[in-house]
Amino acid sequence: MLHNPDEVVTRALVRQVNVPGLDRPAALITLDNGLDHRKPNTLGPAGLAGLDAAITEALAGEPAFVAVTGKPYVFCVGADLTAMPQLVDREQALEIGRTGHRIFARLRDSAMPTFAFVNGAAMGGGLELALHCHYRTLSGGAGPLALPEVSLGLVPGWGGTQLLPNLIGIPAAAQVIIQNPLTQNKMLKPKQAAEMGIADVLLEPADFLERSLQWAAGVVTGEVTVDRPEVDRDMWDGVLYFARQLLDQRLHGAVPAAYRALDLLTLAKETPFADGTAAEDEALADLILSEELRSGLYAFDLVQRRAKRPAGAPSADLARPVTKVGVVGAGLMASQLALLFARRLQVPVVLTDLDQARVDAGLSYVHSEIEKQVGKGRMDTGTAAKLLALVSGSVDKSAFADADFVIEAVFEDLKVKKQVWAEVEAIVGPETILATNTSSLSVSDMAADLAHPERVVGFHFFNPVAVLPLLEIVRGERTDDAALATAFAVGKQLRKSCVLVSDAPAFVVNRLLTRFLGEIFAAVDAGTPPEVADAALDPLGLPMRPLALLQLVGPPVAHHVGGTLHAAYPDRFTVSDNLRRIAESGLPLMVDDEINPEIGKLLEVGSQPLTDEQVRQRALDALAQEARLMLDEGVVAEPQDIDLCLILGAGWPFHLGGITPYLDRTGTSQRVTGRRFLPAGVASGSAD
Repeated sequence: MLHNPDEVVTRALVRQVNVPGLDRPAALITLDNGLDHRKPNTLGPAGLAGLDAAITEALAGEPAFVAVTGKPYVFCVGADLTAMPQLVDREQALEIGRTGHRIFARLRDSAMPTFAFVNGAAMGGGLELALHCHYRTLSGGAGPLALPEVSLGLVPGWGGTQLLPNLIGIPAAAQVIIQNPLTQNKMLKPKQAAEMGIADVLLEPADFLERSLQWAAGVVTGEVTVDRPEVDRDMWDGVLYFARQLLDQRLHGAVPAAYRALDLLTLAKETPFADGTAAEDEALADLILSEELRSGLYAFDLVQRRAKRPAGAPSADLARPVTKVGVVGAGLMASQLALLFARRLQVPVVLTDLDQARVDAGLSYVHSEIEKQVGKGRMDTGTAAKLLALVSGSVDKSAFADADFVIEAVFEDLKVKKQVWAEVEAIVGPETILATNTSSLSVSDMAADLAHPERVVGFHFFNPVAVLPLLEIVRGERTDDAALATAFAVGKQLRKSCVLVSDAPAFVVNRLLTRFLGEIFAAVDAGTPPEVADAALDPLGLPMRPLALLQLVGPPVAHHVGGTLHAAYPDRFTVSDNLRRIAESGLPLMVDDEINPEIGKLLEVGSQPLTDEQVRQRALDALAQEARLMLDEGVVAEPQDIDLCLILGAGWPFHLGGITPYLDRTGTSQRVTGRRFLPAGVASGSAD
């Protein structure tokens, strides 16, 4: 078996448990890596060997049944991924799949009843371990359940593609194995998993183990009957045909793992289990050696590690307490911010705007969103009442007098924002943090005329605020460490992933996306049909095409940001007259997911159309050039921060690693900038 010297070994501890109603003890295997819940159980080579030995020990005593559970709050989150980037041999990759299949099959093939007591988070191979058991109990307080492998560039490789569809049906299985991982890696809550049929019974967390043992004893004695609905096989082929069409529309072949998962789900309909798992082994071996997986693991590490330890953040000890928040503005963005601050910080939040009607509209939004959460069962009435009491509104900025943190979300105009801060500074104390949600303007210029410019910081959210996890925290020329530390502390309380950026026009995400969209519009301006330019980036498998992104951002906003960047960098950022005309027209860019035919009538284009390959290469060249310039300017510390920003702020996929690994492996970075962004072997094969 493979050896990983860096493996955090999850031990499998066996003990005999006397259960009332049974004439002999049960064997309970507990997975525990000896660390707290912040370091979940994983199964590397040593962990798998330990589990194998534990199953042997458990079965040797001829127990009434065998059950597997986890340490507090964690069942098992799957295979140990740390050694995968070092694998270079296909036989090694095959061994990973075959070893897991062999050991897990001992639970599935056991003549004695086997149970999984899923007491906490169960993901990937951990959930597959549970699926191999004959029966499953699930704690209502368990963490997320998921098969997230496709998001990384893998497939469930320890039986998940064969077991799950035959347990819960093909529609739900396709959702868990393919759709959820490609939808920001969506995971299941215990109630959802139980309703799908992944678990046989959902139990209260307080005495979960005791209840699980009692329930299992009832199954063994026949007092408890487990009924599972018959899987509908008539719809199998139709569901997967439709799923393939959706993948083609969305990914255009860019994520090999998703298509391999579809193939494996197809096999699960009628193929013998041993043949289906052998096909999993082959798929796993192919994908483990792929560049997409290397990028996926790199991206996963960024999200799991770097996002939690922001590069350049000052000591948290310097952060000031925040007991009240002020929000300047009551539009959609400001209202979203007010609700987020109230929910996460649990402190009073006050909105202000120019007149009572706007304030009332902002408060109405907050109230309606809270009511929606209650209606969906996601918030209890007590919490709702507390939040409603925390959020208030006023037309008088004097309501900010005792606020510790004030954030503005007003019109993107420097004069307007400078006026706002001049008015607020006259009201608040000298240590109140002043945060701007500007998407492109200079934080330093905004603070230049204030008595205390050192407490102004950029706090750039991404829309929708409740969904996208990125927060660009911008240090102006005179921003001090206390203001910056407070901003990072607040960002953490808001459950956002914070990245420190310097005060450069449009910061990171908007600067890159504007440069990228600029190339698309330059191609249209030259005479390239809009549908050709729009589809040119399809091979990358981006979350949406450029013009759909532009529609989401809003042509007026995109044109405004483009103008800001053109003023700063006129040689690289152009101002498209066609985009201006679209912005001024007010016409929707897209209608029913197609380019609005009315838009074509507004365009004035040249006679030098580009091919889709030319458009794609120009866009990638532009991204490589801009990313290198941003690093040279010190906008962020390292390429990893650029990738993290694109993943968390723009939803760019793991299989690209953000963008710099893709630019490296396609040779774009070397050709455009003369060097790679990342060393060979980081997010890529060691020899490329």
